Amino acid sequence: MQELWGGETRKAVENFPVSGEGVPIPVVRWLGRIKGAAARVNGELGRLDTEVANRIANAADAVASGEHDDQFPVDVFQTGSGTSSNMNANEVIATLAGDAAHPNDHVNMGQSSNDVFPSAVHLAALDEIVSSLLPALEVLEGALEGKAKEFSDIVKAGRTHLMDAVPVTLGQEFSGYAAQVREGRLRVEATLPRLGQIPLGGTATGTGLNTHPEFASRVRALMAADTKLEINPPADPFEAQGSRDGLVETSGALKVVAVSLTKIANDIRWMGSGPRAGLAELLLPELQKGSSIMPGKVNPVIPEVVVQVSAQVIGNDTAITAGGMQGNFELNVMIPLMARNLLQSVALLSSASRLFADKCVAGLEANLEMTNRHAENTLASATALNLHIGYDKASDIVKEATVSGRPLRDVAREHGVDDATLDEALDLRKIAAGESTAPK
Repeated sequence: MQELWGGETRKAVENFPVSGEGVPIPVVRWLGRIKGAAARVNGELGRLDTEVANRIANAADAVASGEHDDQFPVDVFQTGSGTSSNMNANEVIATLAGDAAHPNDHVNMGQSSNDVFPSAVHLAALDEIVSSLLPALEVLEGALEGKAKEFSDIVKAGRTHLMDAVPVTLGQEFSGYAAQVREGRLRVEATLPRLGQIPLGGTATGTGLNTHPEFASRVRALMAADTKLEINPPADPFEAQGSRDGLVETSGALKVVAVSLTKIANDIRWMGSGPRAGLAELLLPELQKGSSIMPGKVNPVIPEVVVQVSAQVIGNDTAITAGGMQGNFELNVMIPLMARNLLQSVALLSSASRLFADKCVAGLEANLEMTNRHAENTLASATALNLHIGYDKASDIVKEATVSGRPLRDVAREHGVDDATLDEALDLRKIAAGESTAPK
């Protein structure tokens, strides 16, 4: 491989042999987009020779398109401003642009690592969320909504505190899951206008030293027109330079999605447990052998992946939160860490959501024998007797049924409840629908 980088990149490679993991490729490509737009704008403003500006812009476009991903060897755990990666981009683009293109004087004109690198991180995250995560969450939401309709008439035992509760439908549960994903998607979407606020134009400390007053707005407009993303000016240049609250907020929304996916995946694991010694209310798709020793075992492999991914996203958020606190005075110095974790969280949630939808949710089937059995056996149905015979008498019936193991109806009859009342009060479909079974 021909090395297109120069001395500053080489020093960084030598100084940071930490993880063997480079800066996320989306960030690298957005550095290219920013450098390309900056060169074009500086040429338009008369600050950069037009011919040089065009060569730099074309070279930066090649970086942005992914043609030179292998030219960015600097470890992600590097100087906290991302200076090394910014210089890496400057040197590669200058080399590609040819003679008279200087990494600092020309490629980095009107910029500083302190405003360019965080801008690339924000825009990479914005781009990946819009193009990958939000569509993936919509797919999962749709799959869950489809199952909510398919299971709408299947009555089963409700559960609170992992204990029997009044009957619900399997469709109601899946409707709740779909709503969780939808609300999570909306939470993520709500962060995007602030994630799209970039510090470009602030240069070293937020003052805008050494940049043209129209530079930042023109570069933003050029990139927005090219990508159709909502790219905004900062609320305040010093807020944008000294803090990374937009990244922290976005990560927090991703954490909520991870929490929701964990709940949904675990519920499906519980309902799929068995097939004989568990709840066995759901039949999960058989994707592979569940055990190297136990024949015929089917494991909830995709829900397990989702739970693992969610744990990683929550861990990433913890590190991003800690990183966000390191905004001392005019610069946060944990940006590469935050970039790594945020982009990883987006990628993991995107792929896990699609896998969950396609390889698990879409193939779920209800085990009607078990849902019916559990619906009939839940003693919490006695709640519907409260309005007929009172809470205390209903409690006595439940206690006796629990100890004896006998059906609720049989015990209730012995306590003087007639069949007409039982039929009216213990209509499981009405109970699940929340319809009144009170005496008329």
